[in-house]
Amino acid sequence: MKSSHEGSVTFKSAEADFGLTSALGKSRSDIIAEISKSNLKGRGGAGFPTAVKWNLAAAAKGERKYVVCNADEGEPGTFKDKVILADCADLVFEGMTIAARAIGASHGILYLRGEYAYLRRSLEDVLARRRDRKLLGKAIGGKGDFDFDIEIVMGSGAYVCGEETALIESLEGNRGEPRNRPPFPVDTGYMGYPTVVNNVETLAWVAMIMGKGADWFKKTGTEKSAGSKLFSVSGDCERPGVYEFPLGVSIAELLKEVGAEDAKAVQVGGASGVCLPASQFGRKLAYEDVATGGSIIVFGPNRDILEVAANFLEFFVEESCGQCTPCRIGNYKLLETVDMLRKGCCSMNYLKEIRGLCESMQLASKCGLGQSSPNAFLSIIDNFKDEVMGR
Repeated sequence: MKSSHEGSVTFKSAEADFGLTSALGKSRSDIIAEISKSNLKGRGGAGFPTAVKWNLAAAAKGERKYVVCNADEGEPGTFKDKVILADCADLVFEGMTIAARAIGASHGILYLRGEYAYLRRSLEDVLARRRDRKLLGKAIGGKGDFDFDIEIVMGSGAYVCGEETALIESLEGNRGEPRNRPPFPVDTGYMGYPTVVNNVETLAWVAMIMGKGADWFKKTGTEKSAGSKLFSVSGDCERPGVYEFPLGVSIAELLKEVGAEDAKAVQVGGASGVCLPASQFGRKLAYEDVATGGSIIVFGPNRDILEVAANFLEFFVEESCGQCTPCRIGNYKLLETVDMLRKGCCSMNYLKEIRGLCESMQLASKCGLGQSSPNAFLSIIDNFKDEVMGR
């Protein structure tokens, strides 16, 4: 990991379990209040306020409650969570334990992407050490009312399982398909019990916030997008890798840092994100401008932008669970349209009809896959008209 700040990456400066020690000295409501004060939003892409999710789960009625860490990092171009788990696993498990204390959970699950199976042994070793140090198990921190442990469950290899209800279905041994909502996982989640699902990076920031305080976290970022964020940077750049930047950094600033000042386009947010041209590189990476779960894919001057679109749509055609018609059929039609554009035989009238299809997919698809899969297609059509239509 590399930092845009002076000094080391923030996660590597963490004092061991300082956040958990601080949390154990607070009431459950005070823990949630500190996270609320920090304005921490989910780092997996959705940007939902973490404290709101915790509050709902804490208030929900249930014989038991669960904390699930979503480590099913399947978005193309995203690999930051893998690095966090490899380098800072203790911090993630600490965050899960703090979340459990806050909502009253006794069981945690790390849902680990199937392709990250090589990490499992080291993660199990970290969990074993935490049990030996009485940081997991019975009466954590001497609190007789706080029993909590974590198990690792391997993912099923499907992109759609990154969606929290599909993930829960997979955990229960079912096909990974999104559920109808409501009810929401905070009320009716894993095995029908209240469940909080948080991203790897989100939970690591939870531990940092509880250790250093909400005011420390808000010193970086913007008013609406507090804190720093990790970005997975790949593609046509001199220095790909995982970078930490304050939220609110411009795309141009990021590109300068990674050695890609000649970029033609940047895909922000992975395959489900938006493709931006050089004229928009002044925009900010923040929830109020260009939101992202962390994927930044750089395209150099010689890239064929329609080849980029086709690559993303082939992925969505493959990964759609097929449960709902707008996504199942819509992605095929978008891919067909890209092929027509590449051959120079797509009329403006047909393209207008396809725009209508995209709107239908965004409105009527059951989950985030179908709702977001038209994003790259639409942004490429809008931002690269001369290249797309001049064939």
